Amino acid sequence: MTRAKSGDTVIIEYIGRLDDNTVFDTSASRGPVQLTIGEGRAIPAFEKAIVGMEPGDCKTFKVPAEEAYGVHHEELVQTVSRTVLPADLEPEVGQRLRATRLDGRAISVVVTDISEQSITIDANHPLAGKDLIFDVELMTIVESTVPEAE
Repeated sequence: MTRAKSGDTVIIEYIGRLDDNTVFDTSASRGPVQLTIGEGRAIPAFEKAIVGMEPGDCKTFKVPAEEAYGVHHEELVQTVSRTVLPADLEPEVGQRLRATRLDGRAISVVVTDISEQSITIDANHPLAGKDLIFDVELMTIVESTVPEAE
């Protein structure tokens, strides 16, 4: 049977969870996912783990934080005055907001704390600093770009 390799387009089903078994993403709600291994649309360590699997194979693997969304950078957590918020916005912990950096680029932040005078926002990816565990099933190899050696 053919094994998945870099350049192959595959269809997979997966569940992504944290060490405490909290599910952060799953294909179950939207159906199987098609991806091309090595294209860079998924975490590189995730794509690498699919290499060598055959259709029908199931695999569980862990991606350390450093190879997933990186470590949590404390310098990306800031407390800002509530006066910088639009007057009609009542922030809530966990709420995602769009902020503008000094260079004009828009970034996504999460409200992590609120007081009467200020809010604390975190510009880290929500999964930064977390090891990720994936349960993956390779459904099929749709297209193999490199012929297998015989």
